[in-house]
Amino acid sequence: MARFGIADFKGVIPALVTPFTLEGALDLTRARAITRHLLGQGVDCFYLTGSTGEGFMMSPDERKQMVETVLDEVAGSVPVMVHVGAISTYQTVDLATHAEGAGADAISSVPPIYWPFTPEQILSYYTDVTRSTALPMVVYKIPLAGALGFDLIERLAGIEGVSGIKYTAPTHFEIMQIRQQFGTGFRIFSGADEMALSGLAFGADGLIGSFYNIVPGLYAELVAAMAEGRLEEAQALQAKANKIIFFTLRQYPMAAVKRIMGWQGADAGYCRAPFENYETPEQEAALKDAFRALRDAEGLTGVDFLDAL
Repeated sequence: MARFGIADFKGVIPALVTPFTLEGALDLTRARAITRHLLGQGVDCFYLTGSTGEGFMMSPDERKQMVETVLDEVAGSVPVMVHVGAISTYQTVDLATHAEGAGADAISSVPPIYWPFTPEQILSYYTDVTRSTALPMVVYKIPLAGALGFDLIERLAGIEGVSGIKYTAPTHFEIMQIRQQFGTGFRIFSGADEMALSGLAFGADGLIGSFYNIVPGLYAELVAAMAEGRLEEAQALQAKANKIIFFTLRQYPMAAVKRIMGWQGADAGYCRAPFENYETPEQEAALKDAFRALRDAEGLTGVDFLDAL
């Protein structure tokens, strides 16, 4: 049973990674540990089994196990949103009803992917999935899942139960347009970590992304600075975060995020193939050396995992 409403989703929301063993097995022990770690870091909410969570790499049963494990560990302390997207409406409805039964507070979904579905088919997909539960639905705009233009967003926002959007695209002028068109009751979550500042400036209510797994405190400072009108400070924080983000993206990014979590005492395991991994101690040592060099060259202080290297 949901404990939180859609208005409770705000602030810094990690798109939680899913831990696997090096052999590719789902590792629920590690999942509990990283959940506890991020709760200790003061994150505001969680977003599960999305792109960062390798949801499309997992079977439906594995996705359900991950959701149940995190919800059990969270124990109602913060809101939890579950990404339930799949190609078929049938499978998505199954994941959505499971999320509701497991105690999630909201669901989210990319539009159906792979085939070039028509706007009418996408509208039907979200209508059917949203009405399958009493949970609020947050639609998901991301280029990887195909086009979701403003006209279609406007139609989706008219579906009863569609309560917000996770907006992961560089066209942030649309965030302002969405806010102006649909008002404050329609929640907006900025999904581009490197543009969190502009997302908030244009009206986003919260931040959902990958890098909040490793630097949630930095982004909590950014959110506070924006809320208090300290724009120059917020710009400096975003610039610091971006140095870490763009450097990490030049590595094996998903695997690097998981290794960095391990350096902070929250081993997040490995990625599933075909993602690459830092499999050997030598590979991980080289990754640490690379981040030390970044820290020293850029003077990056006040970042927990860099300070600890």
